[in-house]
Amino acid sequence: MMLNRLQYISQGNSAAEQLGHIRSALAAGCRWIQLRWKGQQEEALLQLALQVKALCREHNAVLIINDHAAVARVADADGLHLGLGDMPVAEARRLLGPGKIIGGTANTLADVLQRATEQCDYVGLGPFRFTTTKEKLSPVLGLEGYRDMMQALTTAGITLPVYAIGGLQTGDVTGLTGAGVYGIAVSGLISQARHAASLVQQLNQQLYASTSYSR
Repeated sequence: MMLNRLQYISQGNSAAEQLGHIRSALAAGCRWIQLRWKGQQEEALLQLALQVKALCREHNAVLIINDHAAVARVADADGLHLGLGDMPVAEARRLLGPGKIIGGTANTLADVLQRATEQCDYVGLGPFRFTTTKEKLSPVLGLEGYRDMMQALTTAGITLPVYAIGGLQTGDVTGLTGAGVYGIAVSGLISQARHAASLVQQLNQQLYASTSYSR
């Protein structure tokens, strides 16, 4: 399964804000959307997910739902992203059926090893630096943290795609891919960009410049 290396994580307090940001990200060239709308009733999230699914279909983009497996199933999303405290990966696979992408959050090397054992399709590893998007923030990793973890995974023979997440800027991407990170997951970087299309193009150029990735 070839995963897009640039993942946009949605933001916005209301459904209208969420939709606006997602429309802009898709128009800018993002082809992987993770719908993340915390603290909402499942019915409201489902209604939003159905609208986003239609938008993603128009743009030939992948849609992943954050946390809510039932919403991902009913909306027929392309997959699900699970936090460390969410349902087990195996249970999510049974619920969603074959062919869906299941990703998982990781903050430490032990978390990544757990996710590999659970057979996640990818992990979102972070945070890279301080970010205001998350309410409960784990210790920041920094570039050295990613280098150490990627080296440990290589030594262990683990080839799980790792996405860096948490306060990323354009200047961070080359160092992260050089460390062996597969891709990045960003939110505010794209939502707040003055010229989002050129930014997405730049990020993709950086992410796909390295053709040596074998994971």
